[in-house]
Amino acid sequence: MIPSLVLRTWAKLLVPLTFLFSLWILYRGHNSPGGGFAGGILAATGVALYGLAYSVAEARKLLPAQPLALIGAGLGFSVLSGFVAYFYNRTFLTGIWNADLKIGTPLLFDIGVYLLVFGVLMQFALTFERRIGEEGE
Repeated sequence: MIPSLVLRTWAKLLVPLTFLFSLWILYRGHNSPGGGFAGGILAATGVALYGLAYSVAEARKLLPAQPLALIGAGLGFSVLSGFVAYFYNRTFLTGIWNADLKIGTPLLFDIGVYLLVFGVLMQFALTFERRIGEEGE
């Protein structure tokens, strides 16, 4: 089944907006509802929409890295954010803030969660996504 011209056109318009909105949700989330989990889901939704409009191969081209690499990077950022507290003689995952920049380790943790959720959903979606008719249905 060939996707409609309308779906392809809207996908090209919505995917960049979806990514920008997901980054806004990511940044906003360490002070308000949202954060890495919601932002990662939103980013994955944009890539999935593009995959439905074009193809899985085209959707893979949007990814900055392989999904498993994104998962590893996300875990790394999340764990790293926890170890920063040790340099300040605090317990693991204690929030450390830079007052001048108004950012802290919770944002680093959220970036890790964002990458992890995005990577897991992309691994799942790109592995199991199939089009109707490709397998004789």
